[in-house]
Amino acid sequence: MTTPSRSKRPYLIRAMHDWMGDNGHTPHIVIDTSIDGVTVPGEHVKDGKIILNISHSAAHNLKLSNAAVSFRARFSGVPFDVWVPVESVLGIYAKETGQGMIFSHGADQPEPPDNPEDQEKPRSDRAHLKVVK
Repeated sequence: MTTPSRSKRPYLIRAMHDWMGDNGHTPHIVIDTSIDGVTVPGEHVKDGKIILNISHSAAHNLKLSNAAVSFRARFSGVPFDVWVPVESVLGIYAKETGQGMIFSHGADQPEPPDNPEDQEKPRSDRAHLKVVK
């Protein structure tokens, strides 16, 4: 019995956040606010999306968990507790360079094999290694 694969999205978000911070860049995430559970200030949503600065200086108590991105930030001077499910994160990029990563809605699905014939190859019980002296 195989366990279902975990989403790679939260791991990629954390990795990109660290990489941007290490390079002195300001990480921003793009959020799809139509996803259930998104808690952001509605007055800053445009076309169903919001861009959030998740640098350590802007996002206080930042938590990048496998389930959500959460932090406390100020919007027009008013403190707000942000909570966004990981699946609502459409992308993460560095403000200064635009470099980053965009996630598609199907990004958490397993990758299809490059060659469909490779998918159902029978496994041999023999080892493929041999002793070399």
